[in-house]
Amino acid sequence: MRWRLGMVASVAAVAAVASVLLGAAHAAGAQPRDTGKPAVASPAPASAAAGEGREVAVTVYNENLGVVKDRRRFSISSGLSELRFADVASLIEPTSVHLRSLGKSPLEILWQDYRFDLVSTDKLLERYVDQPIEVSTKDDQVKRGTLLSYDPVSLVIQETGGGLSLLNRAEVRQVGLKEVPKGLITRPTLVWRLRSGAGGDQPLEVSYMTGGMGWHAEYVAVVDDAGSSLDLQGWASVENRSGATFDDAKIKLVAGSIHRAGPERPPQPLFERGVAVDMMAKMEERGFFEYHLYEVPLRAALANNEVKQLGLLQASGIKSTKKYTYDAQKDPKQVMVTVEFENEAASGLGMPLPAGIVRVFQRDKDESLELAGEDRIDHTPKNETVRVSVGGAFDITAERKQTDMKQVTPRIAETAFSITLKNHKAEAAEVTVVEHAYGDWEIVESTLPAKKKDATTFEFVARCAPEKPFTITYRLRTRS
Repeated sequence: MRWRLGMVASVAAVAAVASVLLGAAHAAGAQPRDTGKPAVASPAPASAAAGEGREVAVTVYNENLGVVKDRRRFSISSGLSELRFADVASLIEPTSVHLRSLGKSPLEILWQDYRFDLVSTDKLLERYVDQPIEVSTKDDQVKRGTLLSYDPVSLVIQETGGGLSLLNRAEVRQVGLKEVPKGLITRPTLVWRLRSGAGGDQPLEVSYMTGGMGWHAEYVAVVDDAGSSLDLQGWASVENRSGATFDDAKIKLVAGSIHRAGPERPPQPLFERGVAVDMMAKMEERGFFEYHLYEVPLRAALANNEVKQLGLLQASGIKSTKKYTYDAQKDPKQVMVTVEFENEAASGLGMPLPAGIVRVFQRDKDESLELAGEDRIDHTPKNETVRVSVGGAFDITAERKQTDMKQVTPRIAETAFSITLKNHKAEAAEVTVVEHAYGDWEIVESTLPAKKKDATTFEFVARCAPEKPFTITYRLRTRS
């Protein structure tokens, strides 16, 4: 039987790869040559049968990491046997693999392989150097002979009847091969050589770490007109680009940054096949070591190259406040608006909130939701305040000026400032003015009382009436 890359439907797994790469391989990078022997030997007669009764659990961490626990039943022969475990993640960390028997018969593991030399166009061509091939071009020419070399742009063939052909790979329609070379596989596979005292069906569990997985939280907050109450809905967006699909999986999410030894994997691009949305019951949250773990109450599929959104939390009527803040050090021209609420049980929350983006909406007169702003929050423990910055206040302005500076003594200086606030809204507004000072400092005079927040920060709180400018002045003394 001959294998034809790009045309023959009976080898669709190979042809799907080859038809793309042979037709446009001039845009791809060359693969390194492998002159070693094939990695996969013929399976021994005692090799385990395909696994049945699969049960998968996946724990996903925030940063490019997942832990997979995969349980299956295998028919194990007594004595020596070979166990093949396919459909594992292509970004598996092989040194993290752990196999254990859940049955009564002990297993002795003699060796373990991770085989990932997957079928691809260049891999097939690599194995067929100095071997006979047949090439059909788009203008219906057929070249038969020995493949001498290949690169991303061309194929070099010593023709059977004499002569040398240099073919542009972009013009190649089909390549005919005799067979799939030994050592190439279609799916990443774990292989064990085992010794068992008794044969029969055994439940086995394989656990391993894999890259290409992560999750983050996203929140939607709908505030009322006054900003005094909001409804909050939280989602966990789980990304799977590990190279494997996990059907009917038990899913856990871990919030927090764990320490990883050694170099990290380079970041992988996310090829979104789609975004699946699962509306679920509220997740169960519990402490785990120094992190927080969220368990999805229902099983769900995590398809490869997919983002799945899982319901994280939902609460209504949360008491909130809208605050206006002016910090000239952050933005000298804008008074910023924040929405704040307490992460407490009395508000229908009271669970640690994972870091993520909060999008704040408000209903217009026609009851349609309009975006007011969005902000990113850090991991927030229960009974802490959540602050979401939504943007600048359009109708409240501020202007800060330095009005005086003098050297009182060689080591003492005084500086005076004024901050003028203008409220063009129809109702009064309370504005918190944040100021900063460094070194040994004190406020010697001010038109409003100042509240010291830390060693370098103090605040004034001004209540601004509509259309009446409000000016704060203060004098700061510093010692060097």
